[in-house]
Amino acid sequence: MLGRMPTAAKIYMAGPLGFSEAGRHFYNSVFVPFVAGLGYEVLDPWTLTDPHKIEAVQRLPYGSERREAWRKLNREMGATNRAAIDAAHGVVAILDGTDVDSGTAAEIGYAFARGKLIVGYRGDFRLSADNEGSTVNLQVEFFIHESGGAIVSRYEDLEPCLRPLRATRRP
Repeated sequence: MLGRMPTAAKIYMAGPLGFSEAGRHFYNSVFVPFVAGLGYEVLDPWTLTDPHKIEAVQRLPYGSERREAWRKLNREMGATNRAAIDAAHGVVAILDGTDVDSGTAAEIGYAFARGKLIVGYRGDFRLSADNEGSTVNLQVEFFIHESGGAIVSRYEDLEPCLRPLRATRRP
């Protein structure tokens, strides 16, 4: 009898890099391919929503119809991202910026509450902590470390931090 092949552990990618052209380039050309190349299935929130839906809302003229369309789509995107975090085995959170992106911080908190391993990547050398005892916001850092994760300053150092997911993946 042949056994079932285990599926790759799923990693939800939390972070704000999709908002800028330079961020998208690094994220899509380097970061996501690197994580996928480690053998993980990447759950990328920037690709989970049909881009035609976003474009349709963006084409609407400024006003109440556009605002309502955004409200509806925002709720859909939030629910989609929540479901992706629920389906993930772990989260890689991009922590760059003078402060951790608020959406990323919310995803970290939700992932922690759902028992996910969270690994932070901060390639940004600017100071961003509440005090000299932390790297980023102390609550964000607490959730990452309490999940069993770590914060790395080089994306190449993600692999050993994600290694525990190889033993816990499920078909």
